[in-house]
Amino acid sequence: MKHSRYIIVLIAACALSACSSFLEEKPEGSLTEEQAYNSLADLRNNAVLAIYNSIGGNQDSKGLQGTGRGVFDFNSLTTDEAIMPTRGGDWYDGGFWQTLFLHTWNPGTASMKDMWDYLYQVVMTCNDYLEIVGKYKSAHSSDADALDAYTAELRAVRAMYYFYLMDLFGNIPLVTSTDIKTTDIRQNKRSELFWFTVKELQEALPLLAPAKSNIPGDHYGRITRPVAFFLLAKLALNAEVYTHDNWTTTPRPSGSDIRFQQNGKQLNAWEYCEACCDSIDRYNYQLEQLFSDNFTPTNESSRENIFTIPMNPNLYNNWYTYFFRSRHYSHGAALGGASENGTSATIDLLNAFHYGEADEDPRFGMTFYAGTVKEEGRAVLQDDGKSPLVYYPSMVKLDLTGSDYEKTAGARLHKYANDPNANADGRACNNDIVLFRYADVLLMRAEAAVRNGIDGSDYLNKVRRRVGLSDITATLESILNERYLELAWEGWRRNDMIRFGIYGKAYTDRPQVSNEQDGHTTVLPIPADLMAMHPAWIQNPGY
Repeated sequence: MKHSRYIIVLIAACALSACSSFLEEKPEGSLTEEQAYNSLADLRNNAVLAIYNSIGGNQDSKGLQGTGRGVFDFNSLTTDEAIMPTRGGDWYDGGFWQTLFLHTWNPGTASMKDMWDYLYQVVMTCNDYLEIVGKYKSAHSSDADALDAYTAELRAVRAMYYFYLMDLFGNIPLVTSTDIKTTDIRQNKRSELFWFTVKELQEALPLLAPAKSNIPGDHYGRITRPVAFFLLAKLALNAEVYTHDNWTTTPRPSGSDIRFQQNGKQLNAWEYCEACCDSIDRYNYQLEQLFSDNFTPTNESSRENIFTIPMNPNLYNNWYTYFFRSRHYSHGAALGGASENGTSATIDLLNAFHYGEADEDPRFGMTFYAGTVKEEGRAVLQDDGKSPLVYYPSMVKLDLTGSDYEKTAGARLHKYANDPNANADGRACNNDIVLFRYADVLLMRAEAAVRNGIDGSDYLNKVRRRVGLSDITATLESILNERYLELAWEGWRRNDMIRFGIYGKAYTDRPQVSNEQDGHTTVLPIPADLMAMHPAWIQNPGY
């Protein structure tokens, strides 16, 4: 039984009348400050737990995962793991999905500004709540320990959102107060955002709860110490990407910095990543015996998941739309709902899985539907009630209009098990959305070791052995390939491709575009209307 974590109350306490729209909060409800923060318990509910209402969502561009046209789509549908084919009159949508796949976006591309606004609105809500907690502390010094913990948690949430902003947009404003005017908002270097995020998480760590976040209870769905260690490991692993002032043309630095330390010893980025991964091990995470157990309607019992978006159609307003969005109409109907017949696996991902070959990776069938579609052992029938529904993975391409496989090309998402108790055509389900899990920790640990000149094979092979694969030697190439298969459609592919220097390269059905030889699409452009509002800002290279 899942328990409600949040009181869905957000108050408008931020006076930003002169601020840019992307810094304005959009509260869902309203209470007076006296009503919302009358006691320590009220403060906990309305200025700490309330922030987690924003992690998921059910509207386009809102939430870190689960919805469309937002963080997940810009991290997945811009890569070689997922494609949204145009299927006749379906899924052209003004060319938006082709724009993502072809890397032809520009500062005015639809939904990019909405995603920017969402991420900054959560940042500004954190700033607001931090000020409220600080004000309460000044009048209630006897509660200092609890209030320091609240402050640390809010700083960690804000740091996570700055991680996503910095990763997606590069040089962005660093705003830590609600008392700021439009004329005072300046653009910070990506490297400044990187070190700010690292420092915030490092300082928050000792005050965060040393608890698992994925298990129902007081810390369910919240940032706890192992979640912060995961973020720090991810930051360190990508340090060479993030610490460039001009990341598209300058040589890569060594990765060492005095701010990476443990027990007074200076570490390079890879050593620090290893240390953070080792710290996660203290919390007794382990690989689930079955890969698929991490994505079931009861996956809150997973020993592998580290940070999730809690899902329950009776308690939360979060959706997971990707299963609904991917499956064929008849497939949705067979499961008692509807569907949109859209997203599919790319040819490149099929090849990586060795789809259809004797040595096909066992995770393929756990991740995608292919061939004749069956549910509960019975073939799913098409609209005529006679013909079995068959998915043709190898027939997928960007524009299927007029093809014999217009409606049936492409392998479809199977990773998250169908929840028979879901609402909203399966979107409001009980499967918690997995953001961070232990398999990723092992693969980060392997990669950091190899980059540091150490053998990381044991960490890599722990992941492979879980699905019955033989041991191999850990190299950067083998680790990247394992991440491609293990973490398919979990929102990390863009981040991985950029770190390995292959994002923006040509792959099947996506030609190299001449104007991206400098790799400028590794960051998105600052939205056009913000550039017009802030003439002193500098647009990202290539836009």
